[in-house]
Amino acid sequence: MTTARQSPLDRSKSPLAPLDRSKSPLAPLDRWQRLSEPAKYRAYTRWTLEGTAIVVGLTGMIAGHRYPSVVVATAIATVSALLAFESRPELTTRTGVVANRRLAIASVVGFAAAWGCSLFVATDIETETGLGVAWVVVGFVSLSVFAFSRWRWLLATVSVAVTVAAFGAPGDYVPLGVTLLAAAVVCIAITRLSLWALRIVDGLDKARETQAQLHVAEERLRFSRDLHDVVGRGFSTIAVKSELASRLSRAGAAERAADEMDEVKALAVASMEEMRSLVRGYRGINLTVEIAGARALLDSAGCLLTIQGDSDAVPEKLHETAAWVVREGTTNIVRHSSATAATLTLGQSGMSLTNDGVTSTEGEYSGLRGLTERLDRVGGLLTTHTDDDQFTLEIRWETA
Repeated sequence: MTTARQSPLDRSKSPLAPLDRSKSPLAPLDRWQRLSEPAKYRAYTRWTLEGTAIVVGLTGMIAGHRYPSVVVATAIATVSALLAFESRPELTTRTGVVANRRLAIASVVGFAAAWGCSLFVATDIETETGLGVAWVVVGFVSLSVFAFSRWRWLLATVSVAVTVAAFGAPGDYVPLGVTLLAAAVVCIAITRLSLWALRIVDGLDKARETQAQLHVAEERLRFSRDLHDVVGRGFSTIAVKSELASRLSRAGAAERAADEMDEVKALAVASMEEMRSLVRGYRGINLTVEIAGARALLDSAGCLLTIQGDSDAVPEKLHETAAWVVREGTTNIVRHSSATAATLTLGQSGMSLTNDGVTSTEGEYSGLRGLTERLDRVGGLLTTHTDDDQFTLEIRWETA
């Protein structure tokens, strides 16, 4: 279902203001769609690792369903693996140190209990069955605990050695140890590769944010440089001539002092005009240039911009306003979404900018108020629409 709202300034005029979606409970699908791409990948990695533990654990419990002790030991090992994953801030982004430590301790205690149960199974049922349960415990503890430790290989080797010593026959120590160690290495590698990929995704996201900040910094630097070059020379000349007029006045050359002050006045007026011209040049942005800049910026952020229509279709007197819409809309896409595709539509009666990957509520687009003020001056109307993870900024200027 599509929702629409008027511009921020028009809300106060409506008898019934729309609900603030940021304060209302969201369905699981809505929460998922509002996550950034790195957050989605983090959740995917977490669920994949935990799902692997659940699937292997259920398989083991089904295989040993005839023996309650096997089912209990496998269940304890599975739950311990889930607790261990939930204790890792790399996967959950949970910052509570105490809560994470408690989960980690509970998982270690659970693994110790499960391994102890495997000894009971070996004694009560048969050695092979107990060894099978021990395999599950070693695999799970390698996957969910050892993989996050700096001493991962030492811990894996020690756990394998203890398991082989407890369950292996004297002649089977070496082949059993090599096989079990290989399984532990594979489990550790699975988790480490997942964390490596997660770090890459986080790094790419930070690089995208840094690039957007660099664009803003470059624009500020350009404006400050232009301001210095255009206005600085005029102000320096005014200062020199003012000092000269002051000295001439004290020396009794009133006419020459008056002439210098007339030049000072003319320079001040000229400098003001140059400053106004500079500001107009800074604010009077070009629609075609802004569209090209938006395409380059979104492309660098991993978002493909599709253009429908042509800038010539926009009325000439509205080109500057349309250019500001493109600039602000593009900035919002970079700052408030993880979009991979966007569409800019240009027409004689209006324009629109649509993007996917919405991660923020509409109220967080603070730049829309400035756009609304610009549109009010030309008789335009701003509306926004949210449809699942699609956000549309729509402008109408039939009355302009």
